[in-house]
Amino acid sequence: MNRSPEVLQERVTELEIKASYTEDLLEQLNMTVYRQQQQIDLLVNEVRELKRQVPEGGPGGPRNLRDELPPHY
Repeated sequence: MNRSPEVLQERVTELEIKASYTEDLLEQLNMTVYRQQQQIDLLVNEVRELKRQVPEGGPGGPRNLRDELPPHY
């Protein structure tokens, strides 16, 4: 199949445009993942700090399931 140089140049241009959009999208996705990882790290540290502040067995020591029942039982 013999294609004219104009048709080939047009296809190359279209591919370059698609590649450019793909690179932009990839950069946006990378930044999103980076920000989410920062948030995850922050939350993990906060949970770790909360666990450190609460004594073993939770606040007030070990809990009895009967203490969890609503008053009407």
